[in-house]
Amino acid sequence: MNRDKLIAAGRMILEAIGEDPEREGLKKTPERIAKMYEEVFSGLNHDPREIVGVLFNERYDEVVLVKDICFTSMCEHHLLPFVGKAHCAYLPNGRVLGISKLARVVDLFARRPQVQERLTNQIAELIEEMAQPRGVAVVLEASHTCMTIRGVKKAGSRVITSAVRGIFRESGTSRAEVMTLIHESRSGE
Repeated sequence: MNRDKLIAAGRMILEAIGEDPEREGLKKTPERIAKMYEEVFSGLNHDPREIVGVLFNERYDEVVLVKDICFTSMCEHHLLPFVGKAHCAYLPNGRVLGISKLARVVDLFARRPQVQERLTNQIAELIEEMAQPRGVAVVLEASHTCMTIRGVKKAGSRVITSAVRGIFRESGTSRAEVMTLIHESRSGE
């Protein structure tokens, strides 16, 4: 990333809204903006396949699900954040992923300018490509600030997207099973 351009852009935004970038509280704001963009877009120029790494041969043939993976991404239309949870499931076919790898994949794809629909598909496609499972299901639930703090201003609204592959697409029973696991509440909640 070009830090100098990010700093200059932050300064220009402040000037464009009628603020003085030399005002006490704003003097370091362009640098903070640059650092923030470097962080929130840190998933650019990284190959997510490197995160997955080694898969393990394992004779396990039931659903593997990692629920409630918190993520933050930036809407590419307004450069405002959307925040939510990802639920990633797959049905192994002789090989399993390290479960923390699923959370890392979500983070990497989320740290790019995004739309939720693409983010959902990218996660599902990578799991499918790398693990070659019998099925993949990814569900994302998120609140989009481009819709809650501006525009229609519908606080509390959520967007839910899903991507299903393999047996979870082909079999209604398998799809229902994985969706039930994803959406069932934990005891005590």
